Amino acid sequence: MIDPVISLDKKTVVAMVHVPALPGSPDYNADAGMSRIVDAVVDDLEALQSGGVDAVMFGNEFDRPYVLKAPPEGLAALAAVVGQVKSMIKVPFGVNYLWDPVATIALAVATEASFAREIYTGLYASDMGLWAPDCAGAARIRSSNGRSDLQMLFNINAEFATSLDNRPLEIKAKSAVFSSKADVVCVSGIMTGMSVDQSELRKVREAIPDTPLLANTGVTIDSVNDLFAMTDGCVIGSHLKHNGDTWDSVDPDRVRKFMDKVESIR
Repeated sequence: MIDPVISLDKKTVVAMVHVPALPGSPDYNADAGMSRIVDAVVDDLEALQSGGVDAVMFGNEFDRPYVLKAPPEGLAALAAVVGQVKSMIKVPFGVNYLWDPVATIALAVATEASFAREIYTGLYASDMGLWAPDCAGAARIRSSNGRSDLQMLFNINAEFATSLDNRPLEIKAKSAVFSSKADVVCVSGIMTGMSVDQSELRKVREAIPDTPLLANTGVTIDSVNDLFAMTDGCVIGSHLKHNGDTWDSVDPDRVRKFMDKVESIR
């Protein structure tokens, strides 16, 4: 049995590799092509791994405006990028295709990822329209491909969206674990790079003490100590970029300083 990447009390740092805009998205640079994307991913991956992060996650954050069903060319391109850099990956890795849980699990199976994060449950009014994720479809792809070891990271409060389910967040977390078999629960702020509500995070922790919990957005070197007191780690992206800018490249110095702080508290 392979040990899970994210587990209770481990304080795992999952760092984002934000893949540049892929074919099919408005910001894709067709003149530079896929080689530019791979070069940028290699640079960020090297900076994150040399800085000592525990795991990395490849996501298509640059594919704005986001879609609710992955286009074939975008999904194929992200799989190709991961495949091209896979020999360089020294830590466990995960994937996330925004905002399609079925495509995300298919991508994880194809690339042999260790974990996959997405919005799997709920119903939302979002920037992308009415959003009803297919958790059952995603879980069945994992099962039919023999990947029971693949951890599904449930982001239970979507960025760029409002839930049409008015239950308290801690109840939705408990329900996701009970009804949808969430392996890990993630709590987010309202947008990428914005911090989580610590009072909500604390309530979720109390509701699901036996399920790994991650702070999913807005983690910084100043907040990590408080957040780790309530969680089993974090997903971090923007804070590790130059000037903390989501759309910039990874800053090796910021990574080292952040991981030094993490090592001092775990």
